[in-house]
Amino acid sequence: MSTDAVFYQAAALCLTYPDDDFVARLPLLRQAAPQLRRFTDHAAATPPRELAEHYVQVFDFENRHSLYLSWWHDGDTRRRDMSLVRFKEVYQEYGMEFTGEELPDFLPAVLEFTARTGNTDLLTEHRDCLAELRRSLTDFGTPYASVLDAVWAAMPTASTRARP
Repeated sequence: MSTDAVFYQAAALCLTYPDDDFVARLPLLRQAAPQLRRFTDHAAATPPRELAEHYVQVFDFENRHSLYLSWWHDGDTRRRDMSLVRFKEVYQEYGMEFTGEELPDFLPAVLEFTARTGNTDLLTEHRDCLAELRRSLTDFGTPYASVLDAVWAAMPTASTRARP
């Protein structure tokens, strides 16, 4: 797995609910993705229950920190359905079917897709959405902002699409 792939996979894990598996993987995440050290150091020093409560506070109470990329672009409109179809089509181009509990535009799923395929199209296509989320998390003062900072820094300025 390439260095970029490891980073994107680690970022995906950092943006998912911090369950027991996440806590168990923290030492590996800290070692494998130094770009995420600011967040992983915070997570390692925070009691698991407090970390989980903070995640819920940040991501589950309001859309102002939504991890669903199409929400930033389309909001809760009918247009969002077409955006979600676009995510599914990109996954299918690579022989992947999105069957998760989350919608296909869930940022951790997009980051995992990027890690597995090297295709950054979905990230670069939603650069403005990521910028808004990043700004919102920064304004809120959450350590999750540092994960978005690292993803932002790693993103190419143009698409670097890997072939299926």
